Amino acid sequence: MGPMILFDKSTLQSLNVDEACWLDTFYLPIITPLFFVETLADLEKEVRKGRTPEQVVGNLADKTPPNACAHVDHSTICIGELLGYPVPMDRRPVVRGGRSVATADQRGVVFVEPPEMKALNRWQKGNFLEIERDYAKGWRQVLSGIDLEGLYQKYLCRLRSLEEVREKANELINKDGSRYTNLKLALETLHVKKDEKLAIVARWKLMGGPPMAIFAPYTAHVLTVDLFFNLAVGADLISRERPSNKIDIAYLYYLPFCMIFVSNDKLHARTAKCFLKDNQLFLDGSDLKADLVNLDKHYSLLPDEVKLRGVMSFASCPPHEGFLTTSLWDRFMRSDWRIKNDIPRDQEMDAKLVEHIKRLSSAAEQQGATQPIPDKNADFMLVQKVVPVQMGKWRLIPPESEKESSQK
Repeated sequence: MGPMILFDKSTLQSLNVDEACWLDTFYLPIITPLFFVETLADLEKEVRKGRTPEQVVGNLADKTPPNACAHVDHSTICIGELLGYPVPMDRRPVVRGGRSVATADQRGVVFVEPPEMKALNRWQKGNFLEIERDYAKGWRQVLSGIDLEGLYQKYLCRLRSLEEVREKANELINKDGSRYTNLKLALETLHVKKDEKLAIVARWKLMGGPPMAIFAPYTAHVLTVDLFFNLAVGADLISRERPSNKIDIAYLYYLPFCMIFVSNDKLHARTAKCFLKDNQLFLDGSDLKADLVNLDKHYSLLPDEVKLRGVMSFASCPPHEGFLTTSLWDRFMRSDWRIKNDIPRDQEMDAKLVEHIKRLSSAAEQQGATQPIPDKNADFMLVQKVVPVQMGKWRLIPPESEKESSQK
């Protein structure tokens, strides 16, 4: 697992399956709900060169990193935060499916495979549920209903740069005289249910009616992104010609939960820098692709007997020099990652670890739901993944691991 990287559909479209394998190997890819919806939307598009929409979506599913984590929808996070559940914006993704587990001597959380990743496995086989086809149709209808010209008229302003737009949006969201107005805006934008609205307003009043940035910092971020987009359209700094711009900007909702945001989209390249912190990075998709191409060439020179052992056995970290990925590990990973990964593996210790993980997984299946355990009090955190044997030309797992899996 490497730096946590948020990617959009344009990034994955630019890669072939072999290159996507190295994205999966050396990064922790984060998949937003936007990616799934945009991918499904291709079911409703006219496809060139005689390929069916199912083939296009299936091909994209083939390239989707199997070790990626599916991020919780921003609106779900916001509503939870407004109700009083803190949202750590520390460059770590927010995922669902955690099950608290207690053994004789440890307590922790086991994350099962989310439904989104199961859906990707189906899409790879061309298997789409009717509800997914209906969702795709709805997505196209949403795009056709976006009125950027109306947005331009409503937010007409004379701001001269996106940096100025960012400052103005931040000022308006945190304006003292608009505290309750901004709270109401959040409740309306997120389509909060009536009983939840009452609980949120009561909590806000109990806290003395603080500004949104204090009451719900992540929700303030989302509202700021929305207002930033509206003002930028009103200032003619973002085009009114592409309704999809309104959808693309929503990727910025998830910036607090990544180290790196990678995209080929020009709108992302212009706007992401207005919201990224000093400990984050925007990466052009073409630069990432070039590096993944070079990594693929580098590992293709290995002897066949080494490659047959599987990527997981010979590429636990990137080459120590000469690659963009290496420099990103230097910037975002532990400073001793080279030393740590050069230590020879102890097969006996590995075997004990595997047995321990099996016991934890078994305990999770048998116990069902228990009381939630805060991260800081957990002894372990286990994430269950379904990893394919092969990705493109690359074998991922050792032969003995494949045999073990087939016997279960």
